[in-house]
Amino acid sequence: MTGGVDPVNPRHGRFAAAAGLVGVSLLAWIYLWIDAGRMVSMSDGGMAMAGMATPPPWSVGTFLLTFVMWSVMMVGMMLPSATPAILLYASMARKDGADGSVVPVTWVFATGYLAVWTAFSLAATILHGLLEALRLLTPVMASASAVMSGSLLIVAGVYQWLPVKEACLRNCRSPLQFFLFHWHPGVAGAFRMGAEHGVICLGCCWALMLLLFTAGVMNLLWVALIAAFVFIEKLARHGRLAGRLTGVALVVVGAGLMIGQG
Repeated sequence: MTGGVDPVNPRHGRFAAAAGLVGVSLLAWIYLWIDAGRMVSMSDGGMAMAGMATPPPWSVGTFLLTFVMWSVMMVGMMLPSATPAILLYASMARKDGADGSVVPVTWVFATGYLAVWTAFSLAATILHGLLEALRLLTPVMASASAVMSGSLLIVAGVYQWLPVKEACLRNCRSPLQFFLFHWHPGVAGAFRMGAEHGVICLGCCWALMLLLFTAGVMNLLWVALIAAFVFIEKLARHGRLAGRLTGVALVVVGAGLMIGQG
C-alpha cells in the first residue's frame, strides 16, 4: 500500500460498497412496489381484455416496460443473496493490490453479475409475451392454466435434486473456492468474474425464477417468498437440506394441481 493511502480507507470502501448494494436492492423493491400498484389499477381494463378472442399484440413500448420490470425484479431478488460474495470479492481485490479502487472494481464485478440476470430477464420477457399471446397468463400476469402451473412446479422441484443444481449451489454457498480458482485481475477481470459467478447463480436459480409465472409475476408476496428462499438456500447453514425438502414439496403440489385438473 502506498504511503499516501489511509489504511482505514479499504474498510471504508467495503462499507461503502455494502451500503450501495443495499441501497440498489431497496430502490429495486420500491420500483416493484410502485409498478405493482400500477398493475392493480389497470387490472379492471385487463380483465375486460381477457374476454377478447385474441390478446392484442405487444408494442415496442410494452416489450421494453416488461423487460425493465423483469430486470429490476432480478436485481431486487438476486442482489441481496449475492452481496456476501460481492463483498468477499472486494476484500480479495484489495489484497490483490486494488488499494485505491476497491469500490469501482466491486461495482464492475456486480455489473458483470447483474448482466447475466439482465440476459435472463430478456429471455423471460420473450417467454412472458409468448405465454400472454397463448392466453396462458391472466391480466395480473399469473398462470391461467393449472397444467402450466403444475408443470413449472414439478420442473422446479425435480431440478432441486439434480447434480447440476448441486454443483451450482455449492459454488454459490462457497464463493471463496470459486474466486481462488477463477481469479482474473483488473477491471476486465472483475467483470468476467462477476459474469461467471452470475452464470453459476443462474444455473442454481433459473427454475425457481420461472415459478413467478405461477402465482403472478407482480405478486410481491410471491416474489418476496421466492427471493427469501433463494437467500436461505444460498446462505443459511442448512440451506441445501431446505432446498431438497422444498423440491419434494414443489413436486407434490405440482402433481396435485395436474391431477386435480384431470
